[in-house]
Amino acid sequence: MKRLLVSALAAVGLFTASANAQVALKPDTPSLLFWSAEQQTHWYPAMETVYQTRPIPAGNRVHALPLASGRIDPTFTHAGRTWTVDQYMEAYRVSGLLVIQDGKVLLEKYGLGRGPKDRWTSFSVAKSVTAILVGAAIQDGDIKSLQTPVTDILPELKGSAYDGVSVRHLLMMSSGVRWNEDYSDPNSDVAKGPSEGVTLAQGQPDLNPVVAYMRTLPRAHAPGTVFNYNTGETDLVGILLARAVGKGLAEYASEKIWKPYGMEAEGLWVTDPGGLERGGCCMSMTLRDYGRIGQFVLDDGAIDGRPVLPPGWAREATSKQIENGQAGYGYFWWMQPNGAYQATGIFGQSITTFRQDRIIIVVNSAWPRSGGPDLRDGRTALINALRQAALASGP
Repeated sequence: MKRLLVSALAAVGLFTASANAQVALKPDTPSLLFWSAEQQTHWYPAMETVYQTRPIPAGNRVHALPLASGRIDPTFTHAGRTWTVDQYMEAYRVSGLLVIQDGKVLLEKYGLGRGPKDRWTSFSVAKSVTAILVGAAIQDGDIKSLQTPVTDILPELKGSAYDGVSVRHLLMMSSGVRWNEDYSDPNSDVAKGPSEGVTLAQGQPDLNPVVAYMRTLPRAHAPGTVFNYNTGETDLVGILLARAVGKGLAEYASEKIWKPYGMEAEGLWVTDPGGLERGGCCMSMTLRDYGRIGQFVLDDGAIDGRPVLPPGWAREATSKQIENGQAGYGYFWWMQPNGAYQATGIFGQSITTFRQDRIIIVVNSAWPRSGGPDLRDGRTALINALRQAALASGP
């Protein structure tokens, strides 16, 4: 039963990579998948004290998020009872909740001792930011197009199952390369890949351990035909992106978003055993900066009328590109049955956007488990209630 549950969670994209995919500062650091509630509360806002990270510098400009004239604080029904927002936040261990409509803040609340200046880790929400940066690299011409073969940028993958795989295939989680994301299986790729990759890369200083492992995998399907959630490939996209732009992801994110768009605080990005920022996990930022990521994408990736992303990229990335057994998947963005698109991370991290309503809802949490239908359904009930309250609040 445990294996079935873990496999199901991985299938809907709620897992990040194994604990060995990042470098702990202390050898006795427990797996981030099994931190206690106390460890979550202390370490989620301070990942730089646990793992090797790189800063994402902010600039002098701050993108304003003014308060709306009206405020919302709805009650809603879920699991046979009526909830206030505060009751939900306490029960589901929410550290930050933000609702933005038309660029203005309708609700902003904090819990677990967190304040407005405190960062919080993103887990797999970082995947969606990585996709944004791929779009920026295409706009700048550093990546020719979505159809660019992966092996053109990472030639060390030539002769592997990645022959014939494009950048778009990776962003859609549809490379066709075999990958097992079962965390309960010690022989799964996600469990053994990081350590085996380090071993494979030994004696080859220019070979990243993620690349070293991924090029050993066989083909299971034709590229672009089958969705298969694959955290290893999201880290591979990060390596590909860094190679294409000639700089690390933290520096590139600062150059393309943090400084010009106006993030209010320095962000952080956890690095992999090869010293590169992980494309698939673990950025940290303030609650309002999560909201600014959502607003940047909702506004089609433009800053002061200047496009950072190719025309139509933001809408394409956040629209269904492949069937995934649910509402669909874009370019590292999830489609939701309620019509939203969402960046999602384990333990309750999300940026949910209702495009037509111009509503962005950010939730940062420290769930007691990485995921599960009960936790996700509770968050969905909250998000739907916040959306309806925002719509009812008027212009």
